[in-house]
Amino acid sequence: MFPEWMKEASTPFSSVLVANRGEIAVRIIKAVQEAGLRAIAVYSDPDRNALHLEIADEAVYLPGDSLVENYLSSEAIIQAARTSGAQAIHPGYGFLSERADFARAVVNAGIVWIGPSPEAIETMGDKISARSRMIESGVPVIPGDEIAIPEGSDHMGALASVAARVGYPLLLKASAGGGGKGMRVVREPKMLRTEYEAAAREASAAFGDGTVYVERLLTGARHIEIQVLADKHGNCIHLNERDCSLQRRHQKVIEEAPSSAVSDDLRRSMGESAVLAAMAVDYVGAGTVELLLSPNGQYYFLEMNTRLQVEHPVTEMITGIDLVQKQLEIASGMQLGISQDSIGINGHSIEARIYAEDAKSGFLPSIGNLGIWRPPTGPGIRVDSGVREGDEVTVDFDPMLAKLIVHAPDRISAIRRMDNALSSFVALGVTTNIGFLRNALLHQSFKSGSITTDFLDSTPITEFDPEYSDPKTLVSIAASAKRLGLDRSMNSVSYTDLDDHSGHPGDPFRTLSRRFP
Repeated sequence: MFPEWMKEASTPFSSVLVANRGEIAVRIIKAVQEAGLRAIAVYSDPDRNALHLEIADEAVYLPGDSLVENYLSSEAIIQAARTSGAQAIHPGYGFLSERADFARAVVNAGIVWIGPSPEAIETMGDKISARSRMIESGVPVIPGDEIAIPEGSDHMGALASVAARVGYPLLLKASAGGGGKGMRVVREPKMLRTEYEAAAREASAAFGDGTVYVERLLTGARHIEIQVLADKHGNCIHLNERDCSLQRRHQKVIEEAPSSAVSDDLRRSMGESAVLAAMAVDYVGAGTVELLLSPNGQYYFLEMNTRLQVEHPVTEMITGIDLVQKQLEIASGMQLGISQDSIGINGHSIEARIYAEDAKSGFLPSIGNLGIWRPPTGPGIRVDSGVREGDEVTVDFDPMLAKLIVHAPDRISAIRRMDNALSSFVALGVTTNIGFLRNALLHQSFKSGSITTDFLDSTPITEFDPEYSDPKTLVSIAASAKRLGLDRSMNSVSYTDLDDHSGHPGDPFRTLSRRFP
């Protein structure tokens, strides 16, 4: 009944329900099947033809017309597990992955929860309680003062007082959740009320909790995160760092491992702090401790994500460790089986997030049919995606189409490989951010490894070539070519240039004009 590798497990399971969708559901389903386990998918009406259903061993329908009624419903997910006979649940990231009440409900239902304890999620999920726990554990935190400001309270007097103590510029942050939501920079006192109200509204809408707190804004900082793994036997290690400094409005754009700003001594110190942070809440599973690295070389605890990260593949590429496989093993009660001394760094890895969005129009989401979808292939190239050619991109979900990951012997080679992979990424039918990613990747500041978290918000790198034709016309041309069977003769066309009209140097028709008969 159970695969050979799980015979030593204390809580073996043979089936896993993946409580997610898109590329992360595909990633986890494949790992579950590779481990010899049965993978069960869930879906709502917009996902009836989704890729994650096609590859799963079984799929359970989630009724309801909204996310709250299906993917965000603890009751619906647990009922799906019972219906399918699933013995374990993997939440992926987003949705219910960091909801302590959901983790608790799964455990209470007698189903194995593939993640940390509800108590750890609760403590680290609230940024105020997490900060307090870090101070107690000796983990460096951002200097300043903070106060919880419940939404709707008589707040402005207290808020103004705390802001004066912290000093400007400051940061208002949602106590619950993450991903840049409910976060506002306040550079002068006259903007305090407006930015607070915006942060509280966004936090309430995203996390159901409008509480925000105040902390000092570190300018010119790097965003460094440390991957940790911990088992149920008291073993905890770190898997080095990822650099996520290339962000747009606090949303990560391109991530890499290792960081060009981290020395061996700093890596050791940051790793030790991350392990301390995890052990302070008796953490179990895969998690990420996010740190801010100041220009003077000091680092500070930012938050802990009690789940798998979007950018986890870059860590896998440089360490050779499958993080999802480790999550399955840990949840089954097995020991880590690896020591800190065995963790090395092999080469360099970069990840770029491919979105259906229009950089020219303020990064608005783009919808349409993926008429042509040809991800790049080749040595050192990995694509994690939840879509395929012919799929419809709608407004129902996050517009991320895929994650493009490359691995090379060194950083310069990795940048070159990523640019080559982006330039050959075929995506027609929706507007994508691929041209924007290339412009960012090839910017001298990124190539030199000197960017900080405010780089994209202060540097205009998205320039557009007025000579580019209307992308809708180009889509029609490509679609016609496909119908005529000519598309396979166009493999060297840089479709990304045509699709993005991003202004990347070069003539977008340089190959198209030659290859059409």
